[in-house]
Amino acid sequence: MAVPIPVTKNVSNENFAGVTYHLLGELVPVLQVELSQMPIYFVHHILLWKDPSVEVGIKNLKGMFKRMVAGMPLIMTQAKGPGNIAFSFDCVGHVFPMHLKAGEAIDVREHQFLAATDNIDFTFARIKGVANIMLGGSGFFVDTFTCMNNEGIVWLYGYGSVFEVNLKVGEVIDMEPGSWIYKDKTVTMQTIFQKLSSGFLASNTGQLVYNRFTGPGRVGIQSLSLFFGDSGS
Repeated sequence: MAVPIPVTKNVSNENFAGVTYHLLGELVPVLQVELSQMPIYFVHHILLWKDPSVEVGIKNLKGMFKRMVAGMPLIMTQAKGPGNIAFSFDCVGHVFPMHLKAGEAIDVREHQFLAATDNIDFTFARIKGVANIMLGGSGFFVDTFTCMNNEGIVWLYGYGSVFEVNLKVGEVIDMEPGSWIYKDKTVTMQTIFQKLSSGFLASNTGQLVYNRFTGPGRVGIQSLSLFFGDSGS
């Protein structure tokens, strides 16, 4: 079976998709982007600092006001250069980029998105059902980011340390439900219940629950597993 490997943490002067970016810091890392022609969009509450020359406004995305986070509409903001802008989450973790070519797409767990270049399309779907009762009782969102043309970047945030496993066709890995961050569209996901027939845990929960991913494609893993309850999201 493929073994997960650590994802690079610190990046300096990386140029891709019309922007130059830097990943800085350790415990609470920062994404710094040098903007020129290519705008980027981001979740509005993560802005750390910017040059006065960078213009910030609302990014219009289909269905975004139907998506709720902590009882409030999800608002994406757009930044246009020239100039520098920086973002950070208020928690210990790991910022990392996903480079996409035209037509490529990734599925991302909710609360993991940081920013993306403007040519990346954003949609979402709610994963419901009994299989997701551990995530607040009413499921959770999966965001899909698709590069519409040329090349694009999606920057994500992992809690704790981040690893990636690249599955071959038919190759399978089981994960604790709160540990996955992203997957390629070619990777399928199932929720598996394993009954416990004896022992201390069986008398309390009766079963284990985990997500099963089947390749081909990449899956991102975070070492600090988080469950997000239903707060209207």
